[in-house]
Amino acid sequence: MVRILLGAVSAVVVVLTAAGCSPVAAERPLVVATTNILGDVVSNIVGNELDVLTLMKPNADPHSFEISAQEASRLHNAELLVSNGLGLEEGLQQHLDTASADGVPSVVAGDHIDVLNYADGDAAGMPDAHFWTDPARMVEVVLAIEAAVSTIDGVDSDVIAGNSARYLAELGELDEAMTAAFTAIPAEQRALVTNHHVFGYLAERFDFRVIGAIIPGGTTLAAPSASDLRDLVAALDESGVSTIFAESSQPDRLVRVLADEAGVHVSVVELYTESLTAPGEGASDYLTMMRVNTERIVTGLS
Repeated sequence: MVRILLGAVSAVVVVLTAAGCSPVAAERPLVVATTNILGDVVSNIVGNELDVLTLMKPNADPHSFEISAQEASRLHNAELLVSNGLGLEEGLQQHLDTASADGVPSVVAGDHIDVLNYADGDAAGMPDAHFWTDPARMVEVVLAIEAAVSTIDGVDSDVIAGNSARYLAELGELDEAMTAAFTAIPAEQRALVTNHHVFGYLAERFDFRVIGAIIPGGTTLAAPSASDLRDLVAALDESGVSTIFAESSQPDRLVRVLADEAGVHVSVVELYTESLTAPGEGASDYLTMMRVNTERIVTGLS
């Protein structure tokens, strides 16, 4: 009996020793994306080939969101960092600069597109960071991410190429759907007013006029002056715009104050412009966000 027990114990020791000596499964390389819009695009491209960490939480403001110390540490250990650029990630820029100085490879999306500048306000002449409102420009971003991801050790570039091709096809379908929907809006009614300037690229791509923004310039960290509001009220009166679009990531109090100030009936419609939502809240991925916004713009302006 004792001999049997000793044998059993020896067998257990052998099993445990073997288990301890076996190599631990290696973690997949990490790609870090700053905004949740870019995080969604990156995830579609890499599939199961890489881990993706998105720093910006759902419904957050890309101009002011912050990250934890743990996230900052992971950022510096990433195989690739994907950011928007063009001054969007104001609250994160110090971390991005430090990671770049430490040699973390990066794709700055704004470096790969035809950039527009703001036409008026305090930011006049400065680059507009909101290029994702034009799906055609997102094609260049996808291609840049695909090229960078494919060079990471251990990644199957054929899988990446296949994922990218599928997503590019979906972007093409989105662009066609938006074009068809916006064509139905009479030209004289294609005028946009929102919290701040986020529609410059959409306006250029689909022949809209941007009447104005309640927060002038490209950042929600700015505040409108009394003269800004008066000028916008005058523009609303002149254009006959009946709908103002408010961003889902920002309170719409200013929009409603402006609607009251105008002295006319002005509808306030919520759009998902700078952030995705959590699952089940209406815009949990980029393609859905753009389709929902298109539908709401068409309904609001037709």
